[in-house]
Amino acid sequence: MDDANRQVILVARPTGIAQASDFAIRPSPIDQPGQGQILVRNHYLSVEPAMRGWIADRGNYAAPVPIGSVMRALAAGQVVASGDAAYRVGDHVTGWFDWQDYACVSADQVVQRTSAAEMRAALGILGINGVTAYLALTMIGQPRAGETVLVSTAAGAVGSAVGQIARLLGCRTIGIAGGPDKARRCVEDFGYDGAIDYRGEDVGAAVARIAPEGIDIYFDNVAGAISDAVLPHLAMKGRVVVCGTASIDRWEPWPQGPRVERHLLVKRARMEGFVIFDHMDRYADAVAQLRAWIGEGRLTWREEILDGIEACPDALAGLYRGENDGKRLIRLV
Repeated sequence: MDDANRQVILVARPTGIAQASDFAIRPSPIDQPGQGQILVRNHYLSVEPAMRGWIADRGNYAAPVPIGSVMRALAAGQVVASGDAAYRVGDHVTGWFDWQDYACVSADQVVQRTSAAEMRAALGILGINGVTAYLALTMIGQPRAGETVLVSTAAGAVGSAVGQIARLLGCRTIGIAGGPDKARRCVEDFGYDGAIDYRGEDVGAAVARIAPEGIDIYFDNVAGAISDAVLPHLAMKGRVVVCGTASIDRWEPWPQGPRVERHLLVKRARMEGFVIFDHMDRYADAVAQLRAWIGEGRLTWREEILDGIEACPDALAGLYRGENDGKRLIRLV
């Protein structure tokens, strides 16, 4: 075991996208587990777009990470000491272990058991990203065969899973992504029927051309101008799944833009937000379905691995700069 635990500490409250200067890496003693606790050696740390909201100057669905605290994060690792009879040394687990080498946590901070072979996937397609894609699409979107599903950030960890799941359920899929490479990847890697490059095309005009009968389900990961362009093209009884607001870099002032009420009224449409933490009771069943599709060769994903805890401070900013190629992970071991 190492002599010290390196931790990534939030040292400043960002007003927009967190930058490397908002974090510091500091050593800390390695705590030993007490009764009902386990000590996990983190192997992989997850980087999520939602982290921006977790450290914002205004709380959203979760209390902000306090200044001077370890950055909140999902991680995957191996139990190296245990004070809980349900966990043995050598078990592989994922959970809220934060950006650090070692996490001494209670069992309720474990999200799921996994295996050495599935640790990375358990932070992506078999973790919060894949589960969010599956549950948000099926619970709120309620897709029916033959419907048209439009997904923003369609090449990302959540969006790429949404597009594939929608096709598995018999839908026609259209992706929105930034740049010709990501738009191409939507079609070639993730099986979308079509893709729109929002950097090089007029999104509203492209949606009207590709889906002249309208969008039945819009899976929205971005909000902002892209969503403003999409909403006029909802089909009758359309559903909007609000899963993220990646294009809005701060919580205040309140974002301004076109009003959505008339689109929802005239189209008898529905818009609803989704946060995975409200549906943890469905997590295991969703993982089982995703694992079955993977086993059948019907679901694929991409990963981008950064090495070393030193990559953490700039990892979130890089995500919002669009540098990642798939699910972004940081490898420690």
